[in-house]
Amino acid sequence: MVILTAESDRQVNAIRDEVVHSLKQDDVYPRHVEGDASSGWILIDYIDAVVHIFAPAEREFYQLDSVWPEASPVVHIQ
Repeated sequence: MVILTAESDRQVNAIRDEVVHSLKQDDVYPRHVEGDASSGWILIDYIDAVVHIFAPAEREFYQLDSVWPEASPVVHIQ
């Protein structure tokens, strides 16, 4: 699972577009994309990995980080 936070709708869309574009370069296509920037949450399902792109308020509300407390962050960028 990949969890990202973006500070604006424009940044949410830019991250989504770059993730999808970059993985398509390696012939990896999403099974499903759900949500949009205005909802504050976009989910990109690659079956083996799921990418969650959140606005700050939605990330705080849903707290997906706490669903798997035994998982440890690999990278934390601010």
